[in-house]
Amino acid sequence: MTAKTSSESKILCAYAEKTPGSARLYERACGIFPNGVTHVGRYLRPHPIYVSRAQGSRKWDVDGNEYVDYIGGHGALMLGHGHPAVVEAVARQAADGVHFGACHELEVAWASLIREMVPCAERVRFTNSGTEATLLALRLARAYTGKSNIVRFAGHFHGWQDHLASLAGEQPVGVLPEIMDHVIVCPSGDLERTEEILRSRFDIAAVILEPTGATFGHVPLRREFVADLRRLTSELGILLIFDEVVTGFRCSTGGAQLHYGITPDLASLAKIVAGGYPAGAVVGRAELFGALEFKESAGGFEPPALPHQGTNNGNAISATAGIVTLKTLRGGPATEEANRAAAQIRAGFNDAIRRKGIGWIAYGEFSDFHIFTNPRKRSATLEDIRSGSVPAAELKNGTPPRLQHLVRIGMLLGGVDIVSWPGGLVSAVHSAQDVDRTVSAFTSTLDILGEAGELS
Repeated sequence: MTAKTSSESKILCAYAEKTPGSARLYERACGIFPNGVTHVGRYLRPHPIYVSRAQGSRKWDVDGNEYVDYIGGHGALMLGHGHPAVVEAVARQAADGVHFGACHELEVAWASLIREMVPCAERVRFTNSGTEATLLALRLARAYTGKSNIVRFAGHFHGWQDHLASLAGEQPVGVLPEIMDHVIVCPSGDLERTEEILRSRFDIAAVILEPTGATFGHVPLRREFVADLRRLTSELGILLIFDEVVTGFRCSTGGAQLHYGITPDLASLAKIVAGGYPAGAVVGRAELFGALEFKESAGGFEPPALPHQGTNNGNAISATAGIVTLKTLRGGPATEEANRAAAQIRAGFNDAIRRKGIGWIAYGEFSDFHIFTNPRKRSATLEDIRSGSVPAAELKNGTPPRLQHLVRIGMLLGGVDIVSWPGGLVSAVHSAQDVDRTVSAFTSTLDILGEAGELS
C-alpha cells in the first residue's frame, strides 16, 4: 500500500465513522438502484450522505450531522430550503388541489411574472424539467426555421435528452448516430470557428449555449463573445437559445440576458423558476410558438403542428411555489445577497490557497464558486481564467476524479456539502457564519490533502 493510498484510506475511514446510518441505507439502495443512487452526481465512495431534513442554508443527514449546503437543489434554491412563505403557500394550495387536469389561475399568474421579469419572454410554455425545456426549444426552432441542425458548445450542459447528451461531440451510449449527425459541437468561446461554421452552412436552425459558460461559469464565457454571437445569429437568420436553467434569476432577476443586456430568441428555464419544485419553461418571441397553437379552419380548428403534452405542466403546486419565489426575488435583494456571500467564499478560499502555497484558484462571477486545481501547475491568475487563457479542458475536466472525491469528502468532514467538480452554488440565506464555516472546512481539507501528499 502506497503512502497516498494509506492516507486516502484514513480519510475515507473518518468519513465512514461519521456516517454509519448513511452506510446502512446505501447498502439497501445498492440492491434497488444502479450504483445505489438516483442521480449520477450523488455517487460517492464509500457511500453518499442520506439527508433527513433541510432548512435555510443547512441540511442534516440521518446520523444527525449538520452541513452547510452548496448543492442547493442543483442551483434552484435561491431562497434556501423551506422558505417560510413558500412552505405556507404550498401547504395551503395542497389542501385546495394539486392536479386539476385543467387550466387554472395560478398558471396565468406564474407565467405573467416570468414575462415581466425575463426580457425575451413574450410567450411562455411550461414543462416539467430543464431537459424537457431544451428539448421543446429545439423542436420549436426546427419547426419555425424548417432547418434540421443545431450548434452547441463543448462542455455546456443542457440536460440528458438525446440531441444534447454529448458534452464534447462524442457518441453517447444509447443515442442514435443519426441524431448526433444533426448536432454540431463548437469549442466554447471560439468565435472564429463558430462564425466559420455558421457562415458555411444553410441548415442550422439554432445555436444553444449557457450564456455564462459551461456549468454556470465553470468554464467562463466573455460577454463580448455572447454579444458577437447574438449579432452573428441575427444576421444569418439563426435562432439563439439561452439555457438559463441555472443562470435565470441568479445573474439578475431577469437572468443572464438582463444582466448582459443581450436578448435571445428563446430561453429555457427550470427548477429555480418554481423555487426548487419540479418545473421548466420555454420562453421567447411570440412568433416562435406558432407550431404549438390550434389553427382556425372551415371545419372548426386544426390541431397544432407540434402537439406538446406534459401531464404536470404548470401544475398548481409548482405554480404556487414559483409565484412566491419570483415575487420574493423581484422585490428584494436576494440575488445580490447570494452574489455577495459567494464572493466572500471565493476570497476566503484564495487566502487559504495562498497560505498553503499551491497554485489552485477559486473563481466565479455570480452566486457560484469553482476551484481550479491547476493540474499542469500553470502560473495562472484569475484574469487568465476569465479571459479564456486557461484551456477549457483543464477547467472542466482537469481535476482527477480521485482528487475531486477527496476534496468533497474533506469538506463533508468539515460540515460542508459541495458539488463534485468541485464548487458550489450559494443562496441568499447563506450567512457570515456559513461563510466562515465553509472557509474553515476548505482550509482543513487543504491540510488533510497536504498531509496525504495530494498537493505536491
